[in-house]
Amino acid sequence: MSKSLHKNICDKVLFSNFFKKHSEDLHSFLYYKFGNHLNPKDKVQEAFIKVWENCKNISPDKAKNYVFTVGNNLMLNEVKHQKVVLKFQQEKPTSHTNESPEFLLEEHEYSLKLQKAISNLTEAQRVAFLLNRIEGKKHKEIAQLLNISTKAVEKRIYGALRKLKEEIKEL
Repeated sequence: MSKSLHKNICDKVLFSNFFKKHSEDLHSFLYYKFGNHLNPKDKVQEAFIKVWENCKNISPDKAKNYVFTVGNNLMLNEVKHQKVVLKFQQEKPTSHTNESPEFLLEEHEYSLKLQKAISNLTEAQRVAFLLNRIEGKKHKEIAQLLNISTKAVEKRIYGALRKLKEEIKEL
């Protein structure tokens, strides 16, 4: 089957061969032009999806140019998007709160007390407590991570809570 027999690239075998032949070249082109941080692999996939969606309008001899153009445009759109994201990250949000200055001061003081109390825990208690309360891990997960029993994890966490309650009366 020569390319001239096909009016478009909708034939699955033809499209599959086209993908195998050009996907690596397209990835290399996008990678070297834009770098890896914009996910060229994803853009290659998206470009070939667009080719498949528009396959009735694409002749086999124009398909390579089409897929490279689409891939390049997808990356350019991603660059524009990243510029917008960066612009908004650099803008400082206006901070308006309904909290009183006294409340904010108390909150800051409480945060400092909590940090000090956590730092006073033993390392074993601190690790188990933070894995549970900050990272949201279950006792069984923590036991597997630390290579200890579930009961040991529970004892460490409850010991940490007891010490924190002793040090911070507001808790």
